[in-house]
Amino acid sequence: MTDSTPGSFYDQVGGHDTFVRLVDVFYDGVAQDDLLKPMYPEEDLGPAKERLLMFLEQYWGGPTTYSERRGHPRLRMRHRPFHVDPPARDRWLTHMRAAVESLRLPPLYEETLWDYLQRAAHAMVNTFEPAGIGAPPDGRDRGNLSVTVRDDTPD
Repeated sequence: MTDSTPGSFYDQVGGHDTFVRLVDVFYDGVAQDDLLKPMYPEEDLGPAKERLLMFLEQYWGGPTTYSERRGHPRLRMRHRPFHVDPPARDRWLTHMRAAVESLRLPPLYEETLWDYLQRAAHAMVNTFEPAGIGAPPDGRDRGNLSVTVRDDTPD
């Protein structure tokens, strides 16, 4: 008797090798991108590639290495220090689209993967302000709110 139970999405699209190709092609684009590259703290994109690979593999049913090493993904919290506005999101999606297309997956798998990546990218937007990338120069994380307090009380 054979097991006809379908494997995880991870297994169905080719497992580790597929996700390595996806992440490699994506970061080849990021490395040349003047808007996105400054968002990555390491000069070498290797650590970021490893984090994204572990996350995507775990999300799609592969090894749980991401959680074992880093805990809960908390994607919005981890991206909060960075200025992720719609242009940054769109640039991220441009490079990810090229990476997804490079896999030449069957249409159903490609659409499933792409749908998730689009939703994730839209969820990471944390500001609509066009100013700079990354944390403010003073190092304090203000999230996406800028508050000006005015004291109108007489002296």
